[in-house]
Formats: sequence, C-alpha cells, structure tokens
Amino acid sequence: MEDSSTENTQIRYARLAGFMYLFVIVAYLLGMFITSRFGVSGNFDGTVHGAVGSELLHRIGLSCGLIGSLCTVFLAMSLYGAVKPIDNNLALLAMVFRLVEATLGGAQSILGFVVLRLNVGADSMKAFDANQLSVLVGLSSAENSAAFNVSAEFFGMGSILFFYLFLKSNYIPKLLSGLGLFASVLVPIISFASLILPQHAKLLQFGWVPMFFAEISVGFWLLFKGINLQPPDSCSSDATISVA
Repeated sequence: MEDSSTENTQIRYARLAGFMYLFVIVAYLLGMFITSRFGVSGNFDGTVHGAVGSELLHRIGLSCGLIGSLCTVFLAMSLYGAVKPIDNNLALLAMVFRLVEATLGGAQSILGFVVLRLNVGADSMKAFDANQLSVLVGLSSAENSAAFNVSAEFFGMGSILFFYLFLKSNYIPKLLSGLGLFASVLVPIISFASLILPQHAKLLQFGWVPMFFAEISVGFWLLFKGINLQPPDSCSSDATISVA
C-alpha cells in the first residue's frame, strides 16, 4: 500500500512538472516578446518614448518574466519529487540549481522595474541629463544580459542533472531524455560564450533552440503520458514467462 501511494505521488509530481514546463515557457516567451518591443538599440529617446507611451504593457511584460521565475520554483519541486527515487542527492542538487536560477530571475525582474521607473519617472529625468540617463540605461542593459546568462548557467546545470536522472531511469522515452540532456549541455556553453564574446550573443542564442524543443516535448509527455514506473526488465520477464 505504501509503495502504491509513493508511486501515485511520483506520477502527480511528474504531471505537475509537465504542466509547469509548458507554463514557464509561455510566461518567459510572452514576457520577452512584450519587453523587447520597447528597447530601441542606440536610441535613448526612442526607448524612453516607447516606455512612457506603453508603461502598463511594459509592466505586464516584466510581470510575465517574474511569474516565470516564481513558477520555476514549482517546476523544480515537482521534478525533484518525480525523480528523487532514482538518486535523491542528485535530484536535490538539481533542484537547488533551479532554485538559484529562479532567484536570479527574480532579481532580474527587479532590475527591469527599476529601469522602467528610470525611463518614465519625472524625478529621475530632472536628476540626470540625457547623456547620463543614456549611460545608466546602457549599463542596466548590459547588466540585464549578464544576469540572464549567469542565471542560464544555473538553469543548465539543474537541467543536466534532471535529464540525466530521466535518462538513467525508465520514466520517459530515452529519445526525449537524451535530447533534453544534449540540449542542457549546450546551454552553459552558449551562456559562457555570450559572457566572453558578447558581440556574438545574438548568434549564440540559436543554441537555445534544442532546449526549447526538448522542454516542449518532455512537458507534453509528462503532462499527458506521465512517467513509466515499471522496471525496465519486467516487460521482458513477463514475455519470457508467457512463452514458457
């Protein structure tokens, strides 16, 4: 009875993880889509006017990113609950990496609201001239990019461990867990490269494509299929008994 209850709990955690994978992706992508519309590269006045004209929409975009960070906590917790029977220590370490990622994402959201206030606030416009504000906003943009890449390092390490545990188990198809592990290994590489070679950051962002497809695929699988808790050799044993 206890084993059955534990398995049911694992399955519920796995389905929650599947939903959270998809929800977090939607929240982050929606936030990035909205906020990216307001930045005018090399044009401070254009950035300010865009922020002033659509402050509410900009705040909604920043809030979507914050929601994504908050829900990453639930994702990390549910993934831990699903795979901890495989290796509790590795699962716990993976959860810690994802929690640090969520914390850094929350800090990045705080910075976004501060920059928005700097752009639209009348008091800040009086305290600094246009050149000083342009420098401050430029520095905040560089800090935002660095914070994203540092957060991605923790995301990548946590994702590597979770997908390794999936690959080690028989919970999801090996093809999906293998794709997730491969994509997760790419993330720290492209993030470090973006920190070292920021001039190639836009090109390096294409390295996120495998991660996008891996999380979408695994998210749908966990949500609708759940996890397979049957031991890998049980099917072959049953078949052997039937033939005998």
